[in-house]
Amino acid sequence: MCYCVGKHQAPEDTPYPIAPNTDRAAVLKQMADEIVIPGYANFKVKLDAMTSKAEQFVASPDTIALKDFRQSWVEAYLEWQKVEAFNFGPADMFATKMFFNIYPTSVSAINANIASGTANLEVSGSFAAQGFPALDYLLNGLAGSNDSIVGYYTSASDAPQRKAYLQKLTAQMQLKFNQVNNEWLSYRDKFVASTGLTASSSLSLVVNGYVSHFEKYIRAGKFGIPAGALTNIKSPEKVEAFYQKDISQQLAKTAIQASIDFFNGKSVKTGIEGASLKTYLDGIGAKDSQTGNGLATTINAQLITAITLVRALDANFYNVMSTDNQKMLDVYSALQAVVRLLKVDMTSAMSITITYTDNDGD
Repeated sequence: MCYCVGKHQAPEDTPYPIAPNTDRAAVLKQMADEIVIPGYANFKVKLDAMTSKAEQFVASPDTIALKDFRQSWVEAYLEWQKVEAFNFGPADMFATKMFFNIYPTSVSAINANIASGTANLEVSGSFAAQGFPALDYLLNGLAGSNDSIVGYYTSASDAPQRKAYLQKLTAQMQLKFNQVNNEWLSYRDKFVASTGLTASSSLSLVVNGYVSHFEKYIRAGKFGIPAGALTNIKSPEKVEAFYQKDISQQLAKTAIQASIDFFNGKSVKTGIEGASLKTYLDGIGAKDSQTGNGLATTINAQLITAITLVRALDANFYNVMSTDNQKMLDVYSALQAVVRLLKVDMTSAMSITITYTDNDGD
């Protein structure tokens, strides 16, 4: 998939007046230098640590090594939530999301891959058998006790193949992440220089990637699908981190906060907000179509409403759906209000066309 910046299209090179807070180059520079690149650097630290713990566990499987591996998996999974929204440019080109967080994971595909010993993780049929969800099953879902789980990697007949698959999964995650991280070294300058508003411009790619992630992977993936928002049928088995259910709220909360920080241009390095989607919307005087209030202010208020509802949930979304699923549906509704503001009002104000497709309307 091309992430070209439209250098052959005249609108990219056409000068535009720069009013206060409408410098698109400044917005793109803040995104690249203060959010995306340092965000990926932070994730690399956690991914490397997880890979190291995986190697230690494979070399000597015991309950201590299992707990260490599991903790590093949680930390890397949380850090992934902060960068998963960067679904544009290199991440879109390499379809990184498909290799890291497709859930529910497929136990049958995982077992088939372990048995074969030669599984191809590049094909779509293996997307649900790798990444963080597959590790969730292999670290937490094999049995009810740590000792029993370790047994699958020590005394089970297929223990060698199972350990090999753990190494295959972490190696694949390293490979896929390094593709994106390394590509940003050359992509950064193209990204910042692409200041137009054509479909292939950087801001258009950012907005489409950001809104698509929020709509499909936060609103629908973390809440709507497991809670049955569209089908009226709960599917708690589709919750994120199904086998270590007590981190599902933490994952969702981290992802939404990352979306808030990105919208407001919050630097990963300093914590200070800079040029952003928010400042740009303010600069062009964008208004909420329903209330006439400032659009950026309305978006931020609705995001705060949504994350406040999430913070009030139990840490275990599976339990929430079992005891009071309406709370999950309430979060979905709050997130849907954000989607409307981002996908309709924001894109209209910025003269950006939504180029991705969805299946359930806005």
